[in-house]
Amino acid sequence: MPTSDTRSPTASRMPRPLANTAERGLFCNRTLNLRSIRAIGYDMDYTLVHYRVEEWERRAFEYTRANLVAGGWPVQHLEFDPTLVMRGLVLDLELGNIVKPNRFGYVIKATHGTKFLDFDTQRKVYSRTMVDLSEPRYVFLNTLFSLSEACIFAQLVELLDEGKIAGLMNYADLYAIVRSSLDAAHVEGALKAEILGDPDRFVVSDPDLPLTLLDQRHAGKKLLLITNSEWSYTRSIMSYAVDRYLPQGSTWRDLFDIVIVSARKPGFFSEKYPLFEVVDENAGLLRPSRKGLDPGKVYFGGNASLVESRLGLSGDEILYVGDHLYGDVHVTKAVLRWRTAFILRELEEEVAAVESFEPSQRELSRLMADKERLEAELCRLRVAAQRKRAGYADPELEESEDPSESMNHLRVSLAELDERISPLAKNAGEINNPRWGLLLRAGNDKNLFARQLERYADVYTSRVSNFLRATPYLFLRAPRGTLPHDD
Repeated sequence: MPTSDTRSPTASRMPRPLANTAERGLFCNRTLNLRSIRAIGYDMDYTLVHYRVEEWERRAFEYTRANLVAGGWPVQHLEFDPTLVMRGLVLDLELGNIVKPNRFGYVIKATHGTKFLDFDTQRKVYSRTMVDLSEPRYVFLNTLFSLSEACIFAQLVELLDEGKIAGLMNYADLYAIVRSSLDAAHVEGALKAEILGDPDRFVVSDPDLPLTLLDQRHAGKKLLLITNSEWSYTRSIMSYAVDRYLPQGSTWRDLFDIVIVSARKPGFFSEKYPLFEVVDENAGLLRPSRKGLDPGKVYFGGNASLVESRLGLSGDEILYVGDHLYGDVHVTKAVLRWRTAFILRELEEEVAAVESFEPSQRELSRLMADKERLEAELCRLRVAAQRKRAGYADPELEESEDPSESMNHLRVSLAELDERISPLAKNAGEINNPRWGLLLRAGNDKNLFARQLERYADVYTSRVSNFLRATPYLFLRAPRGTLPHDD
């Protein structure tokens, strides 16, 4: 791994101007007073350190494929396709499907393997089914690390259906094998060794990150690094991502009061795992720690109660920032009542895509308003015709003329409107992703991913350095919640 120091003493200290763009914003579900936050904990992978997702997941896919080939599976021809899946989708292990549910759990889109179900098939399969993430039938793709496994799972479903995979198994068995093959690739360390050997290929640099952390630290906040990655990888990748942007003589270690590796989240937040001190940082040797968490040292394992005890803080004074909706945000909020921030890197592309579609969205909204108006008039005329035919119309209130001609004109107008609406609606459903559409929406509604994000993340944003705009002192206020009758 490159070790040359390319820092400029002047440039490293100079704040860079920040574009005030919507995609780099901080979005609040619940009001958060940053002045009252006294400690901020960070995950590392895809939180402090961002990766080129397609590059990382392609290599994870290839390692998984190699493990399956070594087990005799006929999968040499499979290739990683980043368009097949996206974060927020759900695997249906009972049927071998990938689905996109709305916030209520109703399936809006579904594929079997890699092919979308037609409308009638989807309605037949899911008309009485609501996706409940507590059921073992479903696997929620709530992290970027899950894209490679979902991609290979979708392709293997088709091989299983074609009888090209030997042995009796169902789709749940198939997923378990994929999961264990991917775990093996990560445990072997081959992928992370490859990243450390060529970090420029995999890591997305963020020069604003160190300044963000420095602002927070000098504002009196304790900074914590709590990661599931092992020490050797954490040390190397943090050095690469952070040190070159710090003032001369400083390293990333100077930013953090507590460093915990191999934390085993989400159990770190809910269990009482033992704590070990890393006594030889080069060899990674450990010894049990009986004195708790001392500043400047590196620890292995442990649990959140030790952190609260060491800091002497209650949950509402600690903010934890991570990219895993369950392992970083859900458990932290549900068990500890820590404040939470979710890092959603795809948000930048999502917001930019929505903004670029805005002129078409305005036209679509205008046409839909016209359609609703004409539909309401058609419904009124149908009731009037019904009353006239059945002989219970009030002659003083109902129109005397036959409404049939007006109804025919309205039907023609609605058909013409539908022809104009159809391509716009199709394009709206493909914003930012031609297969699945927007990350946080299912049609016009929020999807299940958005609902989870809304429930468990106080704040969400695309990267940690977006806090640089807020400063460590800002009062982040959530917008007024809306109800359908507010419009």
